[in-house]
Amino acid sequence: MIRRIRRKFISIAVLVLALAILLVTLIVNAANWVNVRAELAETMRYLTEDGGRASDERGFGGFGMRGGRSRGLQRRLSESQYFTVLISPDGSYRLSDASREALRTEEELVDIAGRALGRGAAEGFCESYYYSIVERGSGVKSAVFLNCETKLAAVRSLALISGAACLGGVLLAWLLVALFSNRAIRPLIESAAQQKRFITDAGHELKTPLTVISANMDVLALEVGESKWIASTKKQVANMRGLVNELIYLSRLDEEDARLEMADFDLAAALRDVAEPFAGMAEFMGKALAVDAEESVAVHGNEAALRRMISTLCDNAVKYAPEGDEIQISLKSNGKRVRLRVENGLKEPLDEEALKHLFDRFYRADASRSKDSGGYGIGLSIARAIAEKHGATLRAAQTEANRLRITFSCGAAGHLLPRLGDGPSKP
Repeated sequence: MIRRIRRKFISIAVLVLALAILLVTLIVNAANWVNVRAELAETMRYLTEDGGRASDERGFGGFGMRGGRSRGLQRRLSESQYFTVLISPDGSYRLSDASREALRTEEELVDIAGRALGRGAAEGFCESYYYSIVERGSGVKSAVFLNCETKLAAVRSLALISGAACLGGVLLAWLLVALFSNRAIRPLIESAAQQKRFITDAGHELKTPLTVISANMDVLALEVGESKWIASTKKQVANMRGLVNELIYLSRLDEEDARLEMADFDLAAALRDVAEPFAGMAEFMGKALAVDAEESVAVHGNEAALRRMISTLCDNAVKYAPEGDEIQISLKSNGKRVRLRVENGLKEPLDEEALKHLFDRFYRADASRSKDSGGYGIGLSIARAIAEKHGATLRAAQTEANRLRITFSCGAAGHLLPRLGDGPSKP
């Protein structure tokens, strides 16, 4: 449980930090692009108003030479590479003498102009040029092409650097959060540890009085004979003893250092062996249980624990399936992954909230899942804990046909997820 909470905490923290870093990166790049577009538009406005000539004799037109902005414009104009195309009323065009582009040949400039004018747009980008078309009177137009390759390269460079910084920041955040996550959830870890210690200690303390009560009932039955009161007391003692054992088992599974002894075994054979008595139980209750398993499915795990998980899933399906229902159990393998599926009908549909908490201890999804049906309300919690100890998943879903489907998925032998439980068995 603590491992699952820690993973969730890391995921949420890293996601929030990643979104914040990504937002800052997008804002910086968007602001840079807006600034570049504004500078290009200002430069282009002067060039088009001047007929494509950035001549010093004009005194930079109506912009004037006072103020930092005008000096910045003068510097950009002096550094700008551009060329001008004159467009006749009949659609023909030619390069103007008012050009200052030494990086390309005349043929290349004509080709760029032809492709840009063929788009029919009054302004836009063509390759590394920003162009604008304006009317000059008598049907004549001029198109100024401003070389903005340096500007675009700077925009791309900033985007690349900021993107790399964003990725690096996310990875660093993930590393730091992973390193310090235990400190952040330490109160929760301590609280959970205290709960486990209490359950284990209380369980051991309860075993002695339960044994005494059970022995006293046996002695009393010998002296006065069996009665419904003695039988009821014995039943309650047995239920209490079973609940205590289940709680202790679950508490040990939740321990971080609890490890299961792992080995390769045939899960298909284990499934058929475990499901056989439940088939008879289902038939007695007016239901049917069908097993569809491959001949042999090898997995690496703790056979006793996985048998217990299968038994819990079968027991849950037989108890809560409606009368006349067919419980379907399937086991398939594709060579890398193994999927065990237990599916049964429902007396009443389950909502999303019930499905989300189905594996929580002592949670009962509906009124029919009461202790009158047997069990203690922690069987599915134990099943999920066993799955997690094997690095596997156990999920519940409701089909469109109003059936509950519980799916166990793990790696086949030799293709497992990292083995979380190699070592001597403790539970």
